[in-house]
Amino acid sequence: MKRLARICATWLLVLAFSPVMAQQPAEATATPGGVRLLANQPYGPDARQRMDVYLPPNAQGAPVLVMVHGGAWMFGSKEAASVVSQKVEHWVRDQGFILVSVGYRFVPQVDVMQQAQDVARAVATAQASAPSWGGDAGRFVLMGHSAGAHLVALLSASPDIARQQGARPWLGAVALDSAALDTAALMQRRHMPFYDRVFGNDPAYWRTVSPTATLARGAPPMLLVCSTQRRDGSCTQARAFAARIAATGGRAEVAPQDLSHAQINAELGLPGAYTATVDAFIQPLALRGAPSRS
Repeated sequence: MKRLARICATWLLVLAFSPVMAQQPAEATATPGGVRLLANQPYGPDARQRMDVYLPPNAQGAPVLVMVHGGAWMFGSKEAASVVSQKVEHWVRDQGFILVSVGYRFVPQVDVMQQAQDVARAVATAQASAPSWGGDAGRFVLMGHSAGAHLVALLSASPDIARQQGARPWLGAVALDSAALDTAALMQRRHMPFYDRVFGNDPAYWRTVSPTATLARGAPPMLLVCSTQRRDGSCTQARAFAARIAATGGRAEVAPQDLSHAQINAELGLPGAYTATVDAFIQPLALRGAPSRS
């Protein structure tokens, strides 16, 4: 019975992690009035190395929000409604951001470090393309959910990964409910079986893909959103990681939310205190270096 319970729990988590299984592409690609979609922009040769770019009307020097979807590092979709719909309405339509939704290759085609390199390469390509979109390459903020939150946190903790792919520094990062911020510790305690497929059994590798273990001085500010409904240490890891960032002289904020793992993604952008909390972190960063309106 215990084995059956573990199997059921694993599949429930997989379903929660998968935006694809809950959304149809036709719904996901719908855009609010005035927003223009540049779909499947390539940043590499693989079919999954693509990004969707959502442009506000008459963009000029616009800040850019880069969104990295979740899916347990093994699946997911940059087009899923839970990934983009409310965020496009709130940040693109209402606030004039450009939103870039990044796809990337999956385990087992590649490993997690190669996924981080994919995201970094997408950021570099978006930074190079930003002026042609009406965006400002110096005003980038990264955001990711679940596995995407881990990848964003890893790149922010270890900026050499991004630098080697040609990416320039960004202003800050928002990690939406990652339970793998301390990957090495995660793998050394009881965990869902799918983590073994993703991270393998080499402790040295766990450390190389752990935001906590690779944290370097000079990391950009981070907002760590976590679900208080989870029982796998999401908020505990967020607080510990924030403390580590503070100890290096950096800035990190933890934003616990009484929402499920899926709701933390799907409901971001809806009116309310949760979106206001994320706005309070992003907006001052996005205004930094903004063109003068005088």
